[in-house]
Amino acid sequence: MQNVTAFPWLTVIILLPLAGGVLLGLVSGLARYAKIFAFGLSVFVFVLYIGVLWAYFSPAHASQVQLAEHYRWIDALGVSFAWGINGMGAVMTALAVFLVPTVIAASWNSFDIARERGYFAWILVLEAIIIALFAARDVFVFYILFEAMVVPMYFLIGRYGMPGAKRAAMKFLLYSLFGGLIMLLGVIALYVFGPGGKDAYLLDTLSAGAVPGGSAQMWIFFAFFIAFAIKAPMWPLHTWLPDTAEKAPAGTSVLLVGVLDKLGTYGMISICVPLFPQAVRAAAVPVTVLAVISVLWGALMAIGSDDLLRLVAYTSVSHFGFMIMAIFSGSPMAVSGAILYMVAHGVCTAGMFLIVDFLRLRGKTTLISRYGGWQRVTPVLAGCFFTVGLAAIALPGLSGFVPEYLVLVGTFRVFPWAAVAAVIGVVLAALYMLLPYQRVFTGPRPQIMVHDLNKREKTVMGILIAAMLCLGFFPAAVLDCVNPVAEETAQLTESGQAGAVPAAEGSAPAQAVADEGSGK
Repeated sequence: MQNVTAFPWLTVIILLPLAGGVLLGLVSGLARYAKIFAFGLSVFVFVLYIGVLWAYFSPAHASQVQLAEHYRWIDALGVSFAWGINGMGAVMTALAVFLVPTVIAASWNSFDIARERGYFAWILVLEAIIIALFAARDVFVFYILFEAMVVPMYFLIGRYGMPGAKRAAMKFLLYSLFGGLIMLLGVIALYVFGPGGKDAYLLDTLSAGAVPGGSAQMWIFFAFFIAFAIKAPMWPLHTWLPDTAEKAPAGTSVLLVGVLDKLGTYGMISICVPLFPQAVRAAAVPVTVLAVISVLWGALMAIGSDDLLRLVAYTSVSHFGFMIMAIFSGSPMAVSGAILYMVAHGVCTAGMFLIVDFLRLRGKTTLISRYGGWQRVTPVLAGCFFTVGLAAIALPGLSGFVPEYLVLVGTFRVFPWAAVAAVIGVVLAALYMLLPYQRVFTGPRPQIMVHDLNKREKTVMGILIAAMLCLGFFPAAVLDCVNPVAEETAQLTESGQAGAVPAAEGSAPAQAVADEGSGK
C-alpha cells in the first residue's frame, strides 16, 4: 500500500542538489562562493526534507511506502521513475542530508579555491544520487543509480585525495563495477523470470511472490547479494575499503562509509528479503558465518593497524558484520537493531574520520606510532576522539549501545552461536579504540606547537556528539519508524523468534532487559 502525495516532494528534494551541483560545476564565476553556495543549499535540503517528513510522513504507518510518486519511463521494459520511502528509507535519507552539510563544514578549508568548486559540486551531485537511491521503488532505476553513484565517488577519491589516491579510486571503481555487473545479471533475470508488464520492475509488483522459487530465485538472489556484500563491505569482499579510506579526503570517506556503504545492508533488507525470501532463508546460516568472520576479522585488523584511517575502515568492516548477522537472523528485534545500527554507525564513523583528519592536519600524519602525549596540547581534540571512540564501542548512553544490544539479543534467540561469537568482537572493540587513544594522546608532553580545535571544528564535532547522545538516550524516534519494517522483514524470512522492540519501551535499554526477563 502506498501513500501518494499531491506534490512531488521527493523529486524536488532530489533535483535541488543535482541542479546545484551541475550549476556549481559549470559556472566558473561561482568559484569564490563555492563552499558558501554548497553549504547553504545542503542546509536548505536538510531543512526541507525534515519539514516534509514532519508534515507528511506518518510513523504509525512506517511499513507503508509514503510520499509516493510514479512516472512511466520505458513501457517496453516495464521501467518507471517510482519514488517513495518507508520508515527505513526515511531515516537513511535523513542521515544522508544531515551528513552532507556536516562534511561541507568540516572541509571548509581543505582545498584551495581552484579545486574546491569541483569538490563541492561533486558532493552535491552525490547527495542527489544518494537520496534517489533510498527513494527508488523501481529495481531497474535503483540499478542505474547504484552504478551512477560510482562516478562522483571516483572523482572525489582520485582527484581530491592524498598521494596514491588514484590507485585507491581505481580499486574502488573495479570492485564497484564488478558488483554492478553481477547485479545487472540479476536485473535481467528479474525481467525474464518475473511477471513482466508495464510495472515489471516495481518493488511492489516483484514483492508479491512474483519471483519464482527454487534454483532460479537462489541465483537471482546471489547476483544481488554479491553486489550488496561488496558495498557493505563484508569479508572477504572488503579489501577495497581500507585502501580507499586511507587515501580519500575525510569528507569523502564520511559519505562513503557513513552513507553509501549502507546501501549494501539497505539493499539486503529492501530488495533481497522481499523479492527472494526463500533464498534468504536458505542462505541464512552461511551468510551469518561470513558476517561473524567480518566482525572478528575487522576487529583484529583494526587492532593491528598503525594507520588511524585504516583502523577506522576496519572497525567499519566489523560493525557491518553485526548488521548483516542481524538481518539474516530474521529476528525483528535484531533487524530493528540493524537499521538503528546503520544510522548510529553513520554518525559515529563521521566523527571518527573527521577527528582523525583534524589530527592529521596538525600532526601531518595518521600513523599512530608518530604520536604521543597529544592530550596535553590538544585536550579538546583528545576529548572528542575519546567520546567518539566510546560511541564506537557501544558505551551505554551513546549511539552504539542500543543497536548493538538489540542485534545481539535478537540474534541470540535465533542463532545463539553467532551472537556468542560476535560478543568477542565487542571485547575486541574496546582494544581497537582504547589502545590507539593511549598511544596517541597519553604520555609525556610532546615538543610541538599546535593549536587545538578551532570554533568551526568544535561546532562540527559538537553537532555529531550531540547526535550520538540523542541516539543513545532517545532512540525511540528512529525505532518508531523502523520497527514496522523490521516486523515485515521477519515475517518474510519466517525465521525470527523475537518480537520487535515496542517504540515506547524499546527506547530504554533497561526496559528492554526487563522485557527480556518477563518474556515479553
